[in-house]
Amino acid sequence: MNPISGPDFPGAPDGAAVPSCDSPIASARTGFSSQEPAFSSATDLARLIRRKQVSSLELTRYYIERIERLDKALNAVVVRDFERALEAAKSSDQSLARGHRSGPLHGVPMTIKESFDVSGLPTTWGVPEHRDHLARHDATVVERLKAAGAHVLGKTNVPLRLGDWQSYNDIYGTTHNPWDTRRSPGGSSGGSAAALAAGLTGLEFASDIGGSIRNPAHFCGVYGHKPTYAIVPTLGHNPLGVVSAPDLNVVGPMGRCAEDLALALEVVAGPDRFRSSGWKLELPEPRARTLRGLRVAIWPQEDFVATSVEISDRVQEVGEMLARAGAAVSDLARPGFDPRESYDTYLSLLASAGLAKLSDEYYSLIRKEAAELDADDESPLAVLMRARVLDHRSWADHDEARTRHRLRWRAFFDDWDVLICPVSATTAYEHDHRPKLERVLAVDTARTLHYEHYFWVGLATAAYLPSTAFPCGLSSAGLPIGLQIIGPEYGDRTTIEVARLIARELGGFRAPPGFGA
Repeated sequence: MNPISGPDFPGAPDGAAVPSCDSPIASARTGFSSQEPAFSSATDLARLIRRKQVSSLELTRYYIERIERLDKALNAVVVRDFERALEAAKSSDQSLARGHRSGPLHGVPMTIKESFDVSGLPTTWGVPEHRDHLARHDATVVERLKAAGAHVLGKTNVPLRLGDWQSYNDIYGTTHNPWDTRRSPGGSSGGSAAALAAGLTGLEFASDIGGSIRNPAHFCGVYGHKPTYAIVPTLGHNPLGVVSAPDLNVVGPMGRCAEDLALALEVVAGPDRFRSSGWKLELPEPRARTLRGLRVAIWPQEDFVATSVEISDRVQEVGEMLARAGAAVSDLARPGFDPRESYDTYLSLLASAGLAKLSDEYYSLIRKEAAELDADDESPLAVLMRARVLDHRSWADHDEARTRHRLRWRAFFDDWDVLICPVSATTAYEHDHRPKLERVLAVDTARTLHYEHYFWVGLATAAYLPSTAFPCGLSSAGLPIGLQIIGPEYGDRTTIEVARLIARELGGFRAPPGFGA
């Protein structure tokens, strides 16, 4: 590996580093056992409740107070269900007093992305015409989280139809990044990441098809896990009137440490109602429990993809740290396919997913626009537009390419345990609500368009692979930098465990200035 000069994982001087899941922050402000729960992990919060060092009711009231006091600056928790949350907390405390514990999240208050159905609450996906739609049932993952003992404080903001790396819509307004409110928290799970980073919730659950877990985790400095495709049920995370699960889309946890990702994934992973009578999920154990001997490929940059030098350098620096810790690290190892072809395959599958029940008028308009494209235009935007109206034969060709890529990834992971690469080309950028075609994003000296920024997230998504986003310090401008750990199919426990091991070396989540007790 080539050494990279410069500061090792710089941090803002006033950013508060937060201890690991094993030791919540100490504080004299709160009224329970000198623990500061705002930035504690869900794992620690559940432990405090179990040991009766804090009650679920105290904790729920505490987070409600923080939301009411601090969320005015962020607009993250846009649907609030405080009355039912308080009742659920009381019930949790009563059950614990009788010696009964529902599960590993007993009594933990959490929030969830607005796009999930929670019975009695609106599910709109930011679409103004759906503002009065109330869910009649809980999504499957909500059922499982509640069965494990968690209760829902409210729902967090999303962009219109979940289609942006910003989080704003005409129903709920704009969500801001707690590290700099002039900037996006990411999307489409921007409200989720902002709420976690600001200490407004104990745990979050989100979705990812175009980086919607990993991008906000990177922008806000939290953890997020995109699971292997189809290991977590998506029923109840659908546009209004749709019940099918689109290709590529997954739902997964977000938290303030890797242990929370592992805990939440254990709670929700498993067959959906279609497969439950004949299918059982058994995820393999992590490939390693220590960094020594771990086989790590790093992919800091790609020639045709604009990526900031600072982010590429951070990948290299993490690789150097891993090598010092005894891992076998290569910055040359790559899966055996053409990255451009992989990107084209991803964009084509991405744009052709989620088309159920679209109107004839919309389809006719997109077909007309695609037909007007220059035949030689192979830009990401052109690929996406053509993919919206793919004939089935063309889709099958892309599916064939995807399957060949999956086989090459499988061969790659025979030799390597994980691959670490960027999530995004830049740190969190300033709000820009212009139409996507008009947006221009500076990546160092390069000027890029919105649709040029999906290469890194597409690597794992197109091939159905798990990917864990983890924070690894701040940029020179004091903004979080997150990277992603990609693993083999069903290697979810491996990518999460590697994120945990890295946090022991580098530190993990740190709280943004201004959101302390």
